[in-house]
Amino acid sequence: MLNPRILLARAIAKLDALFGRGLIVSIGAILLIALAISIAAVVFMNSAAPNTITITSGPNGSVFQKTAERYRKILAKEGVTLKILPSEGSVDNLKKLSNPELAVDVGFVLGGEVSGVDLEKLVSLGSISYQPLMVFYRGETKTLLSDFKGRRLDIGQEGSGTRSLALTLLKANGIVPNDGTSLASTAAGDPVRELLEDRIDAIFLMGDSTSTDSMRQLLHTPDIHLFSFVQADGYTRRINYLNKLELPKGALDFGKNIPAENLYLIGPTVEIIARNSLHPALSDLLLEAAREVHSTPGIFKKRGEFPAPLEHEFRISPDASRYYASGKSFLYRTFPFWVASLIARALAVIVPLALLLIPGLKIAPAIYRWRVESRIYKWYRALLELERDAFKPSVDAARCEDLLRHLDHIENTVSKITVPASFGDLFYVLRGHIGFVRDSLLAKQASLLAATDSAPNDPGARSPE
Repeated sequence: MLNPRILLARAIAKLDALFGRGLIVSIGAILLIALAISIAAVVFMNSAAPNTITITSGPNGSVFQKTAERYRKILAKEGVTLKILPSEGSVDNLKKLSNPELAVDVGFVLGGEVSGVDLEKLVSLGSISYQPLMVFYRGETKTLLSDFKGRRLDIGQEGSGTRSLALTLLKANGIVPNDGTSLASTAAGDPVRELLEDRIDAIFLMGDSTSTDSMRQLLHTPDIHLFSFVQADGYTRRINYLNKLELPKGALDFGKNIPAENLYLIGPTVEIIARNSLHPALSDLLLEAAREVHSTPGIFKKRGEFPAPLEHEFRISPDASRYYASGKSFLYRTFPFWVASLIARALAVIVPLALLLIPGLKIAPAIYRWRVESRIYKWYRALLELERDAFKPSVDAARCEDLLRHLDHIENTVSKITVPASFGDLFYVLRGHIGFVRDSLLAKQASLLAATDSAPNDPGARSPE
């Protein structure tokens, strides 16, 4: 069995004989440079995706906080750590995401809360659920929000989506601060007790800032009512980020018939908002977690309705659009997260380089052939000029001698040219032409010398005196 080194040496020798060492060196250099650039680019671009992500959720006990906890368990299976940053709610989440000084990657945000926020560097991964606004009150039945004018209302904490939406709805009904209506804001967990103890008349609650236990307690309290938005269709027409939601009779408790009649609620969708620098692999993982958590049916949603690429104020990220169109990428379905991430980033660099190199490698032989042929054709031009000079009528024997010396120089230079075997035909044709021109010059020189020698014997010639 032949030594691999011997086989390699023979292969290189064959290539050298066919194409010349210059072409082999050129292609080798191109490949080495491309490999070096690829490795440097992969290292520079940090080929491995981050294994830690930070999400801003909501107050402890809120729906947002509990959802983030479920995400954390799912991502942990893929070796990714999800850090949960508590917040005051949706508006506070948006402020944190838009602040470049804070280390936050994603957050839960309610629709309709983008006032004064720069959206350029934020994208949506899609909507994950409806977030109904629940207005609990005591006393006689209310049919319109305007019926709460002059009452004591708790509309949620500063920084919460509840407060932002409540102010919008109350303003649409002619209720503004300082018009005799008390718009309070108590600490988390206190509004429920305040309502139960009859210190306020109504509270506005949403999942971004209120625990599910508190809302369940109110729903089961006999003298507390849940407001039904009988004008829900009108609200959704006027405020386009709101959705009409129906809570069927008995849906919360069949035994106690809660609610006792069909109720209509309104609310925005919850979106996962991310900075546009979020790694594509992490985007896929978050959407996989969202699909596992939110695709089940519920009171206000159908099976598989969420997550969904519902575009509102934020544009859907390109990575999310690709996920919704084709699902999790092949690499991340096939390999462990860190391996798939490494391969994906490497391909992102190598494939574009290959697309550039393949045409380059195809052109390299043509360029090399042009270089070799140009070296040969250069002396063809010199030979043609010399031949034209040799056959001018004014050329004498002395000029022929000069041209022969010039031809010797051309021949000596050409003989030193090294060309690959594949260009041998051009090389030997050039040398044959040099020989042809030499023979022509020698014949012309001989004829001129013969003519010169015979000139004195001419009987018609005059002898010198």
